[in-house]
Amino acid sequence: MITAAQMRAARALLGIDQRQLAELAGLSVPTIQRMEVSAHVVRCNVDTLMRLLAALDDAGIALINEGAVSEDGGRGVRLKANANIKPLERKSSRSVDLAPGPKVRP
Repeated sequence: MITAAQMRAARALLGIDQRQLAELAGLSVPTIQRMEVSAHVVRCNVDTLMRLLAALDDAGIALINEGAVSEDGGRGVRLKANANIKPLERKSSRSVDLAPGPKVRP
């Protein structure tokens, strides 16, 4: 199983976009897009899921499922079960807040 958040995190770790993931997995971009907007566990047919998982595995991504321990000691992404996720506030592109210190203006 893989969640939409794991897919996005895997792409971020690899530094690839949806088009590149689609190419790696032999899938269409709309399929990747549909998978990534799923609420939790990605819904798709078995062949599509197997292609995606194989492509991520070949690219060096190890999925850490809920309750599993990462035995290889490599990098990974895990969201704690009790995480309180809030949308990030958009800051003005004119200034960046650095605390403590003055505002930096480009």
